[in-house]
Amino acid sequence: MQKLPESLSAVVEQLARLPGLGPKSALRAAMTFLKWPVAETRRLGAAIFDLRDHLHLCSSCGAIADNDPCALCSDPGRARDILCVTADWDSLLCIEDSGFYRGQYLILGGLLGVGGDADTERLNLERLDQRMAGGEVREVIMALGTTVEAENTEVFLSARIGRRNPEIRLSRLAQGIPLCSEVKFVDKDTLRQSLKYRQDLK
Repeated sequence: MQKLPESLSAVVEQLARLPGLGPKSALRAAMTFLKWPVAETRRLGAAIFDLRDHLHLCSSCGAIADNDPCALCSDPGRARDILCVTADWDSLLCIEDSGFYRGQYLILGGLLGVGGDADTERLNLERLDQRMAGGEVREVIMALGTTVEAENTEVFLSARIGRRNPEIRLSRLAQGIPLCSEVKFVDKDTLRQSLKYRQDLK
């Protein structure tokens, strides 16, 4: 097989590192870039470069945003005494898109696997502790889904929050969500109902 030009090979190698893109798909994408007008490819390159310069992680909730704090956390019209905990930014976006929830968020950054407590370093527990210590939060909604990993995380967080802040109400999304489902894949109506009829955890 003919060796790819070095510059093309470098792009293919980088693209192949993206989720869902293997070497063949990466090569097709790179070849598509070559067919674009020069201005378009330069615009794409600049946009990718700007991602690191212009985007921030919100120090309050962990969301990707243009500013810190993000627009959701700095919105004075949102309730500050209710905190919805999600595994990732995708889940936050789905809940927000449902148009029903008007409280605050916190993104954990992952879920606990079968290892349980051994995986806790992957979670943004320090940010969660800071939000709890602020004294504003009166309820924490666990919006983590119904997978085994979500259940493990929910049990761990409920014990942690309940031990440190026994006065805080702990709840979870109602079980209209199918078993083994992630929040980011649930339709709007189901999410809306799950939030409205959320269940207490203690």
